[in-house]
Parts: sequence; C-alpha cells; structure tokens
Amino acid sequence: MSASQQSIQKVVAYALKYFSRCGEDLWDCIVEACQKGSINTRINILYFLDTLCESSLLAKAQAVTAGSEGNPDCSYYVDYVSRDLATIVEAVVPEGRQGLPNLMSTRQILESWRTKRVIEPHKVDEALSALERRREAAFEQPSTSHDSTYLPREEVFKRIEADRERHKRLRERRWVQPVSHNPNTSQLPPLASFMPLTSDQDGQEELTLDIEFENDWETTSSLNEDDDDAFIEENGYCFMTRS
Repeated sequence: MSASQQSIQKVVAYALKYFSRCGEDLWDCIVEACQKGSINTRINILYFLDTLCESSLLAKAQAVTAGSEGNPDCSYYVDYVSRDLATIVEAVVPEGRQGLPNLMSTRQILESWRTKRVIEPHKVDEALSALERRREAAFEQPSTSHDSTYLPREEVFKRIEADRERHKRLRERRWVQPVSHNPNTSQLPPLASFMPLTSDQDGQEELTLDIEFENDWETTSSLNEDDDDAFIEENGYCFMTRS
C-alpha cells in the first residue's frame, strides 16, 4: 500500500467488505504490519486508518438507514482503532529520533480525530501527551553522524512526495463535517443545540452540530477587556452615540 488515495481506498474497500467474516483477523494483520513495517510504511498505515475510520462511520450510517440486520452500535474498525490507539501511536512514532519524521503527521491526524469525535477526546489527549513526551525524549538524545536510522536519498525524495499528497488530502478533509456515531440522528432536522452534550455517551449520541458547537466553544477565549471595548464600539454604532 502506497501513500496514494487510490491505493488506500482499494484496501479500505477490501477491509469493509470482509469485516463481518474476518474483521478482527484483518485488524490484527494491520497492527502487525504497523509494528514491523518501515517508518514510511507505518505513516502510510496511519493515513489508511484515517480513511478507514471515516468509511466505517459512513458504512454504519448507511446500514442503519437501510434497515440492515446486525449490531446497530457497531462502528466497524473505529472500535478497534479506539481500543488499540496507544499501540498504534507507539508503533507509528517509535522511541528515539527514528520516530521524528512521523511525529507531526501523527499529531495532525489525532487532532483531526478529536475535532470530529472519531475517537473519544480523552483517549486522543492521552495519545497526544505520549507523543509530546517522545518528542522531548528524542531531542534530548545526542545525534550522531553515523545514525543507522537515516533513510537513503531515494527514500527521502519518495517521502517528500508522499507527505505532499497526504497533507493536501488532510487539508481538503478539514472542511468535511464530522460523521455522527449515532446514525439515527442523521435524518433529524439540522437544529443546533445551544449547549454541547455532556452525558457519559458523548461521542456516541452527539449530533454533528453539537460537535461543531463544542469545538468552537473550546477555542473561544474568556471575556476580557478587548471584548468590553468591542461592546462599547458596537453600542456606539447601534445607538449612534455622539461625543
């Protein structure tokens, strides 16, 4: 599997097609390949998992809408990714300087999963904290000119081209609205909740608009003096206050 979206989509289609028959066996093979592959192969697998999670949630929504038999709470491979997230991150970004080339891309994907609630936010936060500890530990290690983890020149150029395509794809998908884990809400009217849901089932029952609201709420700063000045200015425009 290469970094191209065509290659990734082909593997995703195969994994979803045979999920009911041997999904767990396929997942074990994915984790094993992630642990034993080259540093470039591992990041390819992580981007593959990003597409696989999105496709799994879409497949779940389509199955429930069509009234298909089966477990309505099954999110296909998303459940496996959530369960083994720490193992995956540890494999994609191994300890030491050899894991640094994959660190930034891994962080971007994790933040995307947290924003879209693909994986529970607290699990993503734990993985991001582990990444930060590995980054600090890697920079504390002395660098040697005979580092055996250096990639050949050809591999470096391949990695640059692959990263360019992956980052382009990631930027495009930032504008895609999150897919709710609860497919029964996909047909509800698009009415926003005024406060984000805070029940124990967040991530399972959240509506898409709730997710968007919560993301905006978390990134909004507290009320400060700049806001007071803005209020005064807006009131002046509204009531045509003259000095």
